Amino acid sequence: MHISEGVLKPEILVPAGIITAGLTAYLLYKIKPNDIVRTACMSAVFFVGSFVHFPLGPSSLHLVLGGIVGAFSGRFAFLSILVALLFQGIFFGFGGLSTLGVNALIIGLPAIFGAYFVRLGNQNNALKAKLFYFLAGFVPVAISSILLSAVLLLNGDEFRAIASLVLLTNSALCVIEGLICALLLSFIAKTYPEFLPCQKSL
Repeated sequence: MHISEGVLKPEILVPAGIITAGLTAYLLYKIKPNDIVRTACMSAVFFVGSFVHFPLGPSSLHLVLGGIVGAFSGRFAFLSILVALLFQGIFFGFGGLSTLGVNALIIGLPAIFGAYFVRLGNQNNALKAKLFYFLAGFVPVAISSILLSAVLLLNGDEFRAIASLVLLTNSALCVIEGLICALLLSFIAKTYPEFLPCQKSL
């Protein structure tokens, strides 16, 4: 899901960096002390989750867990993912510093939908709740895949084949993330519902 350095044109990198900087400043202004710990924990979840790989033919997919991050941290999921991407770029070379803004927008913004679907899942119908919890994991990855493909297409026609491959391979990841999210959130909603504050608000 990361775009590496040296791939994108400055015409994409610069606007994305400006938007990310503005959004980061806004969220830092809005964040409250009691949100910081949860946001930091979700950053760690995203950071570690990216190292869990699933084999897919000659290649592999890694977890994103954007929906879970969004379910627990709401709009501050963007900050959680931004910080995790920064450390991944510094320590492991995943993505990079020049592409940090683009990668944060591609992965961080869709993660916020996780909170939206968790809120919809706050109802007595167990089947509907599980469906919304599944969507909380499925939708953010699906949107991230579409955004990633769109960015690659904007970068040039030579990336058309890669953009199509991204959508194809990530379709399996969307289902995996949806199932993980449904199982985890269903368990937490039954045992520790107070851990899902985003059921009430974003």
